[in-house]
Amino acid sequence: MKILMVLTSHGVLGSTGLKTGFWLEEFAAPYFVFRDAGVQLTLASPNGGQPPLDPKSDLPESQTPAQIRFKKDPTAQKELSQTVKLADVKSKDYDTVFYVGGHGPMWDLAESRVSIALLESFYNSGKPIALVCHSPGVLRHVTYQGSPLVKGKHVTGFTNGEEEEMKLTHVVPFLVEDELMRLGAIFEKKADWQPFSVVDGRLITGQNPASSTVAAQNLVNLLAAEKAA
Repeated sequence: MKILMVLTSHGVLGSTGLKTGFWLEEFAAPYFVFRDAGVQLTLASPNGGQPPLDPKSDLPESQTPAQIRFKKDPTAQKELSQTVKLADVKSKDYDTVFYVGGHGPMWDLAESRVSIALLESFYNSGKPIALVCHSPGVLRHVTYQGSPLVKGKHVTGFTNGEEEEMKLTHVVPFLVEDELMRLGAIFEKKADWQPFSVVDGRLITGQNPASSTVAAQNLVNLLAAEKAA
């Protein structure tokens, strides 16, 4: 199995001057789910190299087992520091793609023609795609057979309530929950910050950082089932 993991290269939180980027748990947890399953991993980002880390995701109170493991794993750290350029990857070389969240993707990946074309290429060729937390918002311009890819599909993502709690409702370019619903998706959610992932055919989404592990496991299970079939 070959999985492409996509991270943001955007490190500034709107016009606040504060730092943002990818959310560490949303990288570390799926990374180890995949690696422990023996998956061949490639990490990519729009600019390549080391993606910007959202400092809030690495505060002492935010530490998770996957993050602690990541800090002790030089291989994982090296791989993260050497992401390939998104424009250089092709869907035909991978079985699936997993988009890591954090606020960064809302600015770069959501509007990136390269990212949009890549997601459409994966989906059009019958391959599953998985996105967690803010990254389901990256689907806002992605289409399938002439309609928004998410139209009529069951999805989840970072909720309006979770964004409100982060006090970033007026900073982000759009709200993930509102945007997915505007596109005709059937938006599902659990209580704020609870682990929750939705599988609708070949589309897998996770609600928040706590959903990273289950979303990654759902993707591995889907690939295994496809392989068995």
